Amino acid sequence: MPNLEDTARLIEARYRDGTGASDVCNEVLEGLLSHRTVRAYLPDPVPPGVLTTIIAAAQSAPTSSNLQTWSVIAVEDAARRARLADLSNAQAHISEAPLFLVWLADLSRLETIGRDRQTRLEGLEFLESLLLGVIDAALAAQNAVLALESIGLGTCYIGAIRNKPLEVAGELGLPPNVFAVFGMTVGTPDPARPADIKPRLPQKVVLHHEQYGAQPSQAVLDRYDEALISFEREQGMAPDRWTDKVMSRVKSPQSLTGRDVLRQALNTLGFPLR
Repeated sequence: MPNLEDTARLIEARYRDGTGASDVCNEVLEGLLSHRTVRAYLPDPVPPGVLTTIIAAAQSAPTSSNLQTWSVIAVEDAARRARLADLSNAQAHISEAPLFLVWLADLSRLETIGRDRQTRLEGLEFLESLLLGVIDAALAAQNAVLALESIGLGTCYIGAIRNKPLEVAGELGLPPNVFAVFGMTVGTPDPARPADIKPRLPQKVVLHHEQYGAQPSQAVLDRYDEALISFEREQGMAPDRWTDKVMSRVKSPQSLTGRDVLRQALNTLGFPLR
């Protein structure tokens, strides 16, 4: 059974800065605090009953006004997973994982209802409606992650599915007003290549009280850089300062790896974005 010491240990692993004390503990908290990104999988398939259950968990997430503006495509075919990997910056774990979930912002159902009733749903043409779909998909997907991890499976979100949205839409046969927000690899973690808990920014950087506070000092960011470099070395990864990663990731349109033209792609996919 979880105890306060276990919870404190997991919190310390998440920050590596002495933030470990806790006054509460339970299995749900332990599962949340134990989250790690998995990029190495065994070839074992995910049983169909598991997929049904985790989608039920996903549909149990909140959804704005009960509009349910999301869908998900389960991709198990190896050839299709390989093609989607090629469209997502050639990430090998997309091909390696036995299941790849593509989470969609989906306004097509609402548009179909309006068309069947011979009514133009003008509200679907505004940015707000796409945001609803994106948020709904994210909430549903995170519920699925928690469900999958609770039964011993691992996951990795794949934002690179947005690098080539038109090609992805073609591969998945998406109708107009549907957009692939992110992918997610799913499978049994390979024990020979274990993942660990990645440190996050200190709470004092992200937690504000009443009003937005001051930006973090350089000393705080330096300490986080050191914690992340230590983690990466432990995982056999090339060490890199978080602040340097931030700079390289958003320095220029080119650093967005194709997503700098996302607005135009969304227009082509049927989203006017008024």
